[in-house]
Amino acid sequence: MAANQLHTPVMLERCVELLGPALSDPGAILVDATLGMGGHSEAFLTRFPELTLVGLDRDPEALSIAGERLLPFGDRVHLVHTVYDGIDTALEDLGIDEVNGVLFDLGVSSLQLDKVDRGFSYSKDAPLDMRMDSTSELTAEAILANYSESELRRIFHEYGEERLAARYARRIVEERREHPFIRSAQLVEVITAATPVAVQRQGHPAKRVFQALRIEVNQELSVLERAIPRAIDALAVGGRMVVMAYQSLEDRIVKRILQAGSSSSAPAGLPVELPEHRPDLKLLIRGAELASDEEKAANPRATPVRLRAIERVRRR
Repeated sequence: MAANQLHTPVMLERCVELLGPALSDPGAILVDATLGMGGHSEAFLTRFPELTLVGLDRDPEALSIAGERLLPFGDRVHLVHTVYDGIDTALEDLGIDEVNGVLFDLGVSSLQLDKVDRGFSYSKDAPLDMRMDSTSELTAEAILANYSESELRRIFHEYGEERLAARYARRIVEERREHPFIRSAQLVEVITAATPVAVQRQGHPAKRVFQALRIEVNQELSVLERAIPRAIDALAVGGRMVVMAYQSLEDRIVKRILQAGSSSSAPAGLPVELPEHRPDLKLLIRGAELASDEEKAANPRATPVRLRAIERVRRR
């Protein structure tokens, strides 16, 4: 199946609307920090004929698919195999000092979700892998085999916001003494058995545990903490950045960093704001935007998205 049939880009028109004013000049550069299968990138390259794209992705399979999809754009496209906190190194290696736009479409890609053998879904039995980058070493299977009960409890609580984190960690440690965790169905069975029936009615009991394992395998939150400031540093004055997050932990990190950069650093009570206290960023929208009801109906993966956007207004 073609990439454009496998994947529908989330909030595409809104991303173009927000980033477009920074990309219309000849020589403009856009970094798609989460390239995936290249849906957003293809649209930007088509609509801005003089745009240069730098596409980053940690998933070699996604890079291969996107590379084929973006082949018609020739030397306007530069693809880099890296996690998105490597944005600064990727740009330096390409000899690029600053860019005009950055796009982050966070979370698990359609390619990763739909490939059963990647192990991201709790609804289909698969090896407990969950690596976004198949060349990295840590897997969900290794975490379940080697992490202590307290470590498992911590990641379930912090990354899954799971109220039953302690119960699940204890059951997993008990189970693995006799039956090491290899397949996702085995983990789902243990979690379901440990979940009170009343809690099961509130949603799939394994959802938060799978999220926590995926975040730990790919170090998603620590990577994001580094990536957003590095992306902001790369923006030219007048450059813009859009970030789409799909779960609250990611969105909180993005919100905190963007709010800090768009706030005055003047001490409270200072009668006049000095130039050095002026913010570097301007928020382009208030709070976070959601996908429209129409888009949610057409593309259910847009349902949880939270979009935030900024413009760089000065460089210190």
